[in-house]
Amino acid sequence: MRKLLPILILLSTKIIFAQQTPNTDKIKISGIVLEEGTNQPLEYATLVLQSIDNLNKVTGGITNASGKYSVETQPGNYNIRIEYIGYKSYLLANKRLTESTNLGTIKLAPDVSQLDEIELVGEKTTVEVRLDKKIYNIGKDLTNSGANISDALNNVPSVTVDVEGAISLRGNENVRILINGKPSAMSGFGSTDALSQLPADAIEKVEVITSPSARYDAEGTAGILNIVLKKEKTLGFNGSVNTTIGYPNSSQVSTNLNVRADKFNVFSTLGYTFRQPPGNAIYDNTYTSSDYDRVIEDRDIQREDKAFNANLGMEYFITEKSSITGSVFGRLSDESDITETDSDFFIDSLLEKETYRIQDEKEDDESLQVSLNYVNNFDDDGHKLTGDFQYSYDYEDVLTRISENNTFPTTEIIAQENIYEKDTENGYLFQVDYVLPMGDAQFEAGYRGNFEQSITDYQLDTININTGEFQTDLELKNKFTYNENINAVYTQYGNKYGDISFLLGLRLENTQLKGAVDSEIDEETLEETFGEGVDLNFNKNYLGLFPTINFIYELDEMENISLGYNRRINRPRGRYINPFPSRTSTTNIFQGNPDLNPAYANAFDLGYLKRWKKITFTSSIYYQKETNSFERIQEETGEQTNDGIDIIRTIPINLSSNQRIGAEAGALYSPAKWLRLNASVNIYQFKTEGVFNDVDYGAENVSWFSRLSSKVSLPAKVEWQTNAFYRGPSQTSQTKSEGMFFLTLAFSKDVFKENGTLSFNVRDVFNSAKRRSYTVADTFTSDSELQYRERQITLGFMYRFNQPKGKSKEKQQGNGDDEGDDF
Repeated sequence: MRKLLPILILLSTKIIFAQQTPNTDKIKISGIVLEEGTNQPLEYATLVLQSIDNLNKVTGGITNASGKYSVETQPGNYNIRIEYIGYKSYLLANKRLTESTNLGTIKLAPDVSQLDEIELVGEKTTVEVRLDKKIYNIGKDLTNSGANISDALNNVPSVTVDVEGAISLRGNENVRILINGKPSAMSGFGSTDALSQLPADAIEKVEVITSPSARYDAEGTAGILNIVLKKEKTLGFNGSVNTTIGYPNSSQVSTNLNVRADKFNVFSTLGYTFRQPPGNAIYDNTYTSSDYDRVIEDRDIQREDKAFNANLGMEYFITEKSSITGSVFGRLSDESDITETDSDFFIDSLLEKETYRIQDEKEDDESLQVSLNYVNNFDDDGHKLTGDFQYSYDYEDVLTRISENNTFPTTEIIAQENIYEKDTENGYLFQVDYVLPMGDAQFEAGYRGNFEQSITDYQLDTININTGEFQTDLELKNKFTYNENINAVYTQYGNKYGDISFLLGLRLENTQLKGAVDSEIDEETLEETFGEGVDLNFNKNYLGLFPTINFIYELDEMENISLGYNRRINRPRGRYINPFPSRTSTTNIFQGNPDLNPAYANAFDLGYLKRWKKITFTSSIYYQKETNSFERIQEETGEQTNDGIDIIRTIPINLSSNQRIGAEAGALYSPAKWLRLNASVNIYQFKTEGVFNDVDYGAENVSWFSRLSSKVSLPAKVEWQTNAFYRGPSQTSQTKSEGMFFLTLAFSKDVFKENGTLSFNVRDVFNSAKRRSYTVADTFTSDSELQYRERQITLGFMYRFNQPKGKSKEKQQGNGDDEGDDF
């Protein structure tokens, strides 16, 4: 409503003004509108120019994302008024305008008396389209109660999260996850596991960046997801407390607290989570060369996750135009996964043997992140300098105990193993950005240095059946150190000519990938294991240019067309490079490939946006071609377990190329005050080509996914939200996956004079979020079904203090999320 009203005002004023037939030359009226106290730009504020000589002659304009406006009118005497819903209006009466005039900076103060009388945009999910991204303001999404960030991302158009937590953008998993515009320990560096331990109600908005500008690093061939966290700007002490309990066993408590004074702003988010989400899986495997031709594995998975996270920070306002912000994020988690597997072994359809296997995995995680941000606004027109420093640390200590026994026809121990893994990651980030407005144009330049080191210490101990003692497997014991050092400089220029806005950028990145293996086995054994010519201690450098081009053509104030091009890189992570195998079972291992090189992609995106009174429609057509693309394949190792089962290896390789072409569309529709609908669909064709070890892994596939969300206001002020998601079947070179559907229901009611909210949530109503797939290789097949998490029922309560319900946070920025202005 905040955005809709000024646009409707403008439409009406333009109709009136269009009836006039001016004969004089026009002049330009410009300026900037900010929020008093915070100096944040107010987008969609309305400038109204009313002629003194003819009160029916009215024209005007609206501000952009930087709070700027620029309108043309004829010379004359005017009443000038600037309005913004929820803020006190500014009035300049009987102003004579004879030449182009800059009215300067005008600051509007919040009008507290209006806050409870209007519906603010913070109450609902909205979409904004910028030159290089789409911004989804999460709003009051009921299904986020008791959910984590991974769950919330599954409600964002173009984004999917599979049953194991892997995040995809337009069906492509090569997506870069940022927190407040930067890589972060909050997102677990290259892994997304940490996102499942952070509460969804910490999110302010999600930026889907499918055509990233040069200011973003070039990592992630699918694009970037930037998760912007909340940071209140309201004066005084305010915040919220959110608690949930659920079945299967789960509980969560989190707080968002803020203290805002004239010279500083202190913010904090604290949370504790406890979950016991059960899962299950079944694998039906057939073999052509093993002692058994069929093995059926039935798995039961019991988990217990406990995590505490804290984000504390303070922004200090050095002057009215400069500030420094410091924050510390920490997370401690204790995870336990127990997987019990009953296996049946067949020869010619006759049951020959049964085994029972238990895998007990305990993992302790520690994460720390320290961030400093400096902002100096040289003036009110957007001329500024920002500097960032960030240190991130993550430590994982994993102990996995595996025990496997025969249960039929005899009872005996088959194997016992203890696997010790310690992963340590350290990361440093340095960044400087400079923005120089030049009238309607803007110039930007900057530097980013990102330096990460990961150390993986791996040891496998197996029991000697004869002596009953554990012995270390020296061929697998290793310590792998992996460094990824990236230095980048960029520049970009944006301008607006009439109805066309553009942003042109160029980024130069140097990537250094270094690997070092500390192992007790000799070089001859290493060559037998990994092949000749494979350098386990490598030092590779890649220098690349990454151009970006983004255009928007405004057909009118409610309709535009966008066009984007960008070149991206996908760098292999440490797990993909580590040449020593790690196993999830005695028959399946994962092994990295030290010969893996970065993949490069060129992507094009054509988008269309149209707004009506009750509908916002977005759509795009996209094409991407990636060379040296990654593909995980499965193949035989030539080895067998003690009981005669072939050991299968999964390994990532560089294939020659893949191509992806697709289209997506989404609509936000509010047919009535009591009903809101949000729907989206994405369909794409994926084609890959490549040969490895004389095996052709080429494949072609068409898949799609869609989601529908409805929010209904029931009597007694009860809100009801339904989210439905369907992902169509898909296929790679070896694996076919069936479609998947799941449904989530949520209800809420405000209590205690709307300071509190009760919520009830059923996630995956039909217990149908299961991954069903069928894999075919030369010597084996695997028919599987995996349910990573079963149906979840949650009851929650949130209490807000000194924070009116529905208070808009759209103009409030999280630390470091300001990535520059758009045109």
